[in-house]
Amino acid sequence: MLDSFPVALAVGIVLGFLSGLGIGGGSLLILWLTMVLGLAQQTARGINLLFFLPAAAISCLFRWKQGAVDFKAILPAAIAGCAAAAACTYLGTMLDLELLKKLFGILLIGTGLRELFYRPQKRNKKS
Repeated sequence: MLDSFPVALAVGIVLGFLSGLGIGGGSLLILWLTMVLGLAQQTARGINLLFFLPAAAISCLFRWKQGAVDFKAILPAAIAGCAAAAACTYLGTMLDLELLKKLFGILLIGTGLRELFYRPQKRNKKS
């Protein structure tokens, strides 16, 4: 039942919505795929990448139309991010799967704690 098309569609809509808000629907997708559907970690990561690319492209398009994207500022970060992603993907293929699962769990816990306890800094108003 949980691997049926209507459930997959509902999960995709919810996670796409969360991704559009920048909440990290991809991380939740990996949890859904591995813990609920029982897929292998490598398969879940591949599906997550395929899920993320169109969601990120659509989100970027809307943010660009709102004037929130400055390509000159983003380009160096995007290039560095792509290089780091390639290097870490290669590294990830050489690491033990159990270690990767633990590192991912630590990342999720850390991110969750940051979101729970984050308080925006108040800006000093100049008169």
